[in-house]
Amino acid sequence: MAQANPAAALANIYKTPELWEKIKFTFICLAIYRLGSVVTAPGVDVIAISDFFQNQGSQGLLGLYDLFVGGQLSRATVFALGIMPYISASIFVQIAGAVIPTVEKMQKDEDGRKKLTQYTRYATVILAMVQAWGFAIFTESLQGAVANPGFWFKVQMALFLTTGAIFVMWLGEQITEKGLGNGASLMIYFSIVVRFWPSIFGTIGFIRTGAIGPFSLFVLALVMVVVVAAVVAITLAARRVLIQIPQRTVGRGRMREAARNFIPLRINSSGVMPIVFAQSVIVVPGAVAQFSQNPTAQRMAELFMPGSFWYMVSLGVLILFFTYFYTSIIFNPVDLAENLRKQGGFIPGVKPGSHTAKYIDEVVSRITLPGALFLTAIALMPAIVGNWINVPFQFGGTSLLIVVGVALDSMAQMQQHLLLRKYDGFMKKGRVRFRGRQGTGGF
Repeated sequence: MAQANPAAALANIYKTPELWEKIKFTFICLAIYRLGSVVTAPGVDVIAISDFFQNQGSQGLLGLYDLFVGGQLSRATVFALGIMPYISASIFVQIAGAVIPTVEKMQKDEDGRKKLTQYTRYATVILAMVQAWGFAIFTESLQGAVANPGFWFKVQMALFLTTGAIFVMWLGEQITEKGLGNGASLMIYFSIVVRFWPSIFGTIGFIRTGAIGPFSLFVLALVMVVVVAAVVAITLAARRVLIQIPQRTVGRGRMREAARNFIPLRINSSGVMPIVFAQSVIVVPGAVAQFSQNPTAQRMAELFMPGSFWYMVSLGVLILFFTYFYTSIIFNPVDLAENLRKQGGFIPGVKPGSHTAKYIDEVVSRITLPGALFLTAIALMPAIVGNWINVPFQFGGTSLLIVVGVALDSMAQMQQHLLLRKYDGFMKKGRVRFRGRQGTGGF
């Protein structure tokens, strides 16, 4: 990928008033979101909650949730739920569109999409209330975390956290409409990035105390470089399927030359969602054991402790399953084949209609496997590397996957604005290009 002059590209951003205003608006919204990280919900002992996350809650669903909200859950701030209730509601609506014909029809109509947006907001409020109430119950279960436990504490906590989640949802929508776009993803990206600096300083402290030796540090740095490069490669990797538009008459009997283009079928079209789903399922035994105190449930929880053999095997199988499941939800080969047929296009050597849909579905099924294996490796990497070189902390490939994906999307959007103004962007070719095989054969 040919690179343009970064300094010139940054200067061109400032010369593009519309893009510059969008960037400033986005940063203002993110700064307001960051302010919520220093406002603690009343009636809780933040030290007690932080100690629990450091000792027990860094793994599993709570640790993953805390990662997505930038550590605000472990600090019990007013924005502790972050953008996650809105994302969960959006996923539910998306899944409903794949299984409920009425919702699927609404997704294809402008008025229907507006109604679904409203339904998503209502669902966000309900989910935020349920999660806030659950977090209040969880906080009360921690010894010394709540000064005055009881019904009114739970009501107060639920009110503050639900209000914070609704405000964060509004901020995300403002970024989508008036900022750089994709506000929910940018807020998660920002939440992850702000935790990089404490991790860097913590690593320096481990080096000074001798907790990390020179060899471990070298191996850790090498693994991180390889992982970042692999994440970028897989994020951009796609199978490009050749399509052709037939010749048409253009006035006075002249024939227009057949247009040739490609459909980029991404290897990792499901993003990080399979990891989220898999980790949400695999923490169920531990949650059941914690609330039920049943001896059998506790033995099951010990089998699925993070880092154990059965934990890694089960997590790998679940990620493979959810990768295919989520890809089948977000990608509809029938609609793609129908839209291609309406435009008069076709895949060389494949009949239009159902044959095209079947062919695309087969290609997607084949390229999804390496994407699923990559996600499995990303999810299991922290435990494997941590045990191998014996470092006193773990770094997550999940966070790198999110950061790289959102960063590339944001660069692509800024690139489009610069090109509209006829400025050079970050890449000479004019857009972020997918890399992959071309042709119409199998994978």
